[in-house]
Amino acid sequence: MEDVLLYFSLKYKGDFKKIYQAIIDKEEIDQKKLEEDKERMKCKYTTIVSEDYPQLLKHIACPPFVLYYYGDLNLVNQKTLGVVGTVQPSQYGIDMTRTFVKDLVENDRVIVNGLALGIDAVTTQQVIDSGGKNIAILPCGIDYCYPKAHQELYEELKKNHLVVSEYPFELKPEKWYSPARNRLVAGLSPALLVTETKIKSSNMITVGYALEQGKDVMCVPSNISSQSGCNVLIKQGAMLVEDANEVLEYLGDSCSMGLGM
Repeated sequence: MEDVLLYFSLKYKGDFKKIYQAIIDKEEIDQKKLEEDKERMKCKYTTIVSEDYPQLLKHIACPPFVLYYYGDLNLVNQKTLGVVGTVQPSQYGIDMTRTFVKDLVENDRVIVNGLALGIDAVTTQQVIDSGGKNIAILPCGIDYCYPKAHQELYEELKKNHLVVSEYPFELKPEKWYSPARNRLVAGLSPALLVTETKIKSSNMITVGYALEQGKDVMCVPSNISSQSGCNVLIKQGAMLVEDANEVLEYLGDSCSMGLGM
């Protein structure tokens, strides 16, 4: 069954609906084509019927039939937390993200994000600088670095962390890939932390997925004059957090550094 899922995922470029339909229709597989594609693959992969497939993703809507990855897949089984934010952060947002992520990593949280510009990049760099681990989920083929400005981060994550995509090879990003990616960012974590966001932002899509999946959302408050998406989310019921200690307490962690005391 793993080969069947891999074949359809490669043939239909990770498109969930097309793969599902091929399975329903009992479409035949071309074994020769499958073996040729396997030879082309540089990455590792896991399928929804494989033992090492992330259990957290089995509980979301439309879980990927196949996940392509580089790095340590076992990171998905550790204490994770999704951290997201705007692609155009203020200095305040950058500083808050660095502070929160540093403390979270020092308390053994594995950070999940989408390797986007802005807060994602700040988060990933801080994880690396703090000696932590990062899971990056791509909105494109596993062998395509997006955005291109993150080539160095991408290579570092492939080697020492975890890079994941539901799309194979070097598929370039499509407009619907990013929203689809966001469901996986939310799916691989018990909760979501938003450090800074705009009112109209793709982060709101990630928040929506988190709520749909029954996850709680935590937000760092911003200045009232900044038209902050975080402030809006807090008004709507998101948990206001002022330091990483509050995040860790909420997640049930014992804080090794006495943060915020």
